[in-house]
Order: sequence, then C-alpha cells, then structure tokens
Amino acid sequence: MKFLRFYRQKTSLVSAASYLLSALVLLLLAGALPWLSRTDPAAAVLRARYAELEPTPQALAAIREQLGLGQGPVHSSLQWWAGVLRGDLGSSWVSGAPIGPGAWQALSVSATLTAFASAAALLVALCLIAPAMLRVLRDRPQTGSGPLGVALTALPEFLLASILLVLVAVKLDWLPPYGWTGLDTAVLPALALGIPAGGLLGRLLADAIASVAGEPWVMIWRMAGASGPVLLAGVLRRAGAAIIDQFGLVFIGLLGGAVAVEQVFAIPGLGRFLLGSANAQDIPALQAGLLLMAGTAVLIGLLATAARRWLRGGPLPAGALSVPPEFRGKSSLLRWTAGITCTGLLAIMAFGLPRDPYAISHQRLAAPSWSLPFGADASGRDLLGRVAHGTLGTVAPAVLIVLCAVAIGLLLAGLGEISRGPSAIANATPPILAGVVIAALLGPSVIGAGVAVLWVTWPPLSAHAASLLEEARAMPHIRWLPLSGVRRGEIFVKHLLPAIVPPLLRHGMLRLPGVALALAALGFLGLGAQPPTPEWGLLLAEGIGYVERAPWTVFAPALSLVLTSVCAVAVAGMSPSRRPSKNSGLPGAGTAPASADATPDASATPAGGALHSNS
Repeated sequence: MKFLRFYRQKTSLVSAASYLLSALVLLLLAGALPWLSRTDPAAAVLRARYAELEPTPQALAAIREQLGLGQGPVHSSLQWWAGVLRGDLGSSWVSGAPIGPGAWQALSVSATLTAFASAAALLVALCLIAPAMLRVLRDRPQTGSGPLGVALTALPEFLLASILLVLVAVKLDWLPPYGWTGLDTAVLPALALGIPAGGLLGRLLADAIASVAGEPWVMIWRMAGASGPVLLAGVLRRAGAAIIDQFGLVFIGLLGGAVAVEQVFAIPGLGRFLLGSANAQDIPALQAGLLLMAGTAVLIGLLATAARRWLRGGPLPAGALSVPPEFRGKSSLLRWTAGITCTGLLAIMAFGLPRDPYAISHQRLAAPSWSLPFGADASGRDLLGRVAHGTLGTVAPAVLIVLCAVAIGLLLAGLGEISRGPSAIANATPPILAGVVIAALLGPSVIGAGVAVLWVTWPPLSAHAASLLEEARAMPHIRWLPLSGVRRGEIFVKHLLPAIVPPLLRHGMLRLPGVALALAALGFLGLGAQPPTPEWGLLLAEGIGYVERAPWTVFAPALSLVLTSVCAVAVAGMSPSRRPSKNSGLPGAGTAPASADATPDASATPAGGALHSNS
C-alpha cells in the first residue's frame, strides 16, 4: 500500500510537471517568434501605429529600441515574465494599451462559449450512446456505433456555422446573426461547435460501451443478480475511464479551436484575440493569450487526469484486466456502409477526373443538371471536376498526416504521464494559429501547413495510445511473459502493439476529415494550397458566400468530405474485433475490482476499459 501511494504521488507530480513545462516551452517559443521569423516585427508595428510614416531604417531602429527587440529574446521574455509575476500582462506593441483587460475579457467569452458548446456536445453524445445503453439494459448483443456519429464529426464547423447563420438567423429570424450580447447569441455558435464534438465523443463512447459490454465480468454480474441500472453504471464507468482523456482534449480543443466560428458570428473570444495578435506580430498580446489558454489547458488536463484515476480507482496493477475473448467476424452494417460510401467516392472520381477543373465554360452558379451533376461555382467552373481532382490534393496529405500522428502517438505512449502535458498544450493551439506560427518560421507552403496541422493532430492520438498501452500492460498474460524469458522488445512488438494499433488507427481515421479541413483552411488563409487549386476546403470557403442562393456550391465538397470520413472509419472498423464467445461467462474470467480496498459486491466497478476496435 505504501508503494501504491508513493506511485500515485510520483505519477501525479510527473503529470503536473509535464503540463507546466509544456506551457512554458510554448510561451518561450511565442516570445522568441520575432527572432525566429523571417519578417521584421518592427515594420508591422510601424504600419499599425504610424501608417503615415515611411519604413525608413531610422524609424525601424527607433521602434526596435522602444520595444526592446535589440536585447534578444531571453531579455525580452524575462522582462515579460517579471511583469506577469506582478500581475501585469504587459502592453500591446500595436496600440500601446494594457493587454490584461482585453485578454481576460476574451477568455471569459471563450470560456462561456465552451461551456455552452460542451453542453451541446454532451447532449449529442448522449443521443448517440442511447442505443448502446438500451442494449446493455436488455442484455442484447452490441453493434457498436453507426455511421451517424462519423457523419456528424465530418461536418466542418465553419460550414455548419454558416448554414445555421443563414437558415436560423437570416431566413427564419429566430436568433441574432452575430455579436455576443446574451444567451440568444450563444445558441448558434454553441451548436456549430458542439455538434461535431458530440459526434466524436458519442462515437468513441459508444464503441467503448460495445467493447466493455462483451467482457466476462458483465456476464458474471448478470449471473449474480445485478440490476440493470447497476450493471449499466458499471459499464459506463468502465468505458468512461478509457476515453476520459479524450473528453478533456475535446473541451480544450473547443476553447482553442473556435477561431472560425468566432469569425462567422463576430464573437470577441480568445481565438480571434490570438489570431489578430499573431497576424499583427503583437508578441506581448500573443504571449498573454497563450498564457491564459495554456493555463486553462493545464487545469482541464489535471481535472481529466483526476477523473481518470477516480474512474479506475487508481493506477492499474499488473493483471487487473482479463483478455477479452476473440471473435472474428465482420458487421453487415459496416460492409454495407463501406461499400456504399466507397462506391460513391469512386463514382465521383470516375465521372469527374476526365473533366477540366479549371475551365471557365459554364454560367456562373449554374444549377445541377445532367451535364453538370454538381452544378457550377461562382466562376463558372464544373464542380464535379473540381471535387474529383481535389481528392488527391485533400485526402492524400490528410492520410499522411494521420499516419504520422499515429506513429508519434505510439512513440510517446511509452513515456506515460510525461506525454500528457505536451498533448494538452498542443491540443489547445488552434490550427490556424499554428499555421501562422509555422508560416512565420518556414514561410507559406504546403509543407508548412502540413506541419501545422500535424502539430494539433497528434495530441488526442497520443493520449489514446497511452491509455490503451497502460491497459494492455495490465492484462494477466503480459505479467507472466517476462518470467517465461520473453524479452521486453518482443513483448512490445508481438503482444502490446497488436492490442493498441487497430483502435488507434480507427481513431485516426475518425479525425481524417478534420485534418483535411484544417489543411484547406490554412490554404485559404494563404498559408498552404492556393486558389484556384481544386481542394475541398477551398471549395467550401469559396461557396459559403453563395450558400443561400446556390447551396450546391457547398453541398458537393461537403458530401465528399462526409463520404470520405464514413468510408475511412467503416473500412477501419471492418478489421477483426474482440467479442465475447459463448464460454466467456465462466467463473474466474472476471476482472479485478477498481481499487485495492473495493468490496466484491454488485456495486463495485471494474478497472478501466480499453477502447477496442469494435463495431
């Protein structure tokens, strides 16, 4: 028991240190940005403050001296930190006004929006997991989550925001179209953020419930006479322990990734604050915004860690989990879903690739017809041809980024608690802001955009890989392998990797549409692919302004994005999954209680649950 308490304290300290050091590194990088970038911040400040002055060497030298740029990044960062310790976030390089009031106001707005979006996400997730919970209560076979969660996750946030703006605010005049004045102005942006996030959480949790419901201890509890609600509570706690880190990362991502939604609805949140500071190279304001966002990410990450330990009853001892019985089979729903979506994508490419995606040979915004199945865009170009040619430019880089993120997740999973801090801090960085920073260091390019998106793609996969690895190591047969003379490297390659790679790849495929959209959004901002490249995200951005009178301009690329997402996840889920066999309910096949002092009654909750690839 003393060793267990010491281990808990040690891992908690390591986790806290990981969060704090990661936040410090992010702030130091932001502080050194003027010295790392290829542009002169003095010129940007001169244009912002004194637009009438010429950028002469004398004027630029005066700005550098006034801002203290000539003394190097270390002196500038130390001076800023000295002010922070006194409660002063500094003054803006652009306006000269104190940064603190505006930064705290932006944080409060984003925190409120995140709270409303989180409520919407939880409601959507609850609707998605309701069938799985009913199957647990009625003792029926689980089928995993359906394609609805994938489709919701594939909805681009800024596209959903624009559609809600046009339909609800403009057409129906039910809610205000922009601003931040009260509860009525928070409904539409909260839905735009919460629906995709709820689709992701609902799918992950539904798959976890389907996997946990097939474990031996569930049958033992039923044989012991446990009531339905008690059994459901145990299944939910077991499944929630596996993905609680994902909940924390999603909430952090809602806080830091709402830039596009805040732009659509003109919300003065922290995302717009950070983006404006980065574009203006207002380094003190950028550091202040990152400090507040990093602090919030640290708080949410620590809360998620505490919740995970509570759900599991502490660290998992070796042998705490039993090996789920193997059942090799494929869901007919998955086969049909994969077949339909893949056929749709192949049809789009077969009929669209022979068409010229750049030729302006049709009427502007021409409606769909037999000759133009997807209609024409605002320039009179064939949308079917542009969508088909955009497949390689959108999907191929996104798949490469996802695979790199999975590899990074596997590499960092072995570090345990040390990797949680970098994951939370990187996840809190909006992709657009990461693109601005990378472009400042490497210059605008497709490679720079890919690095920026990878920056914010690996954290959830790393956290998921760490959770899966922890639970795989807790299985009984893993404990006995070293005593049998099996080397550690062989254990990892032959026993641990096969247990964690399939669900991790499936999770990566679930994030494929978001990666593709992030790449396209950076290209639209001039940080990646440039128009008139037929990229799906660029097509969405170009068609948003015409969605009211020509909805087909956004329907075609959005349909392709949803088809790609559903197809990728369906194909990934068709791999052999773990299901209970007929003899899985034999006595002795159950798991250990959640904690060392738990009593073996019907209310005891088993230790955490692995999120297997189960459909």
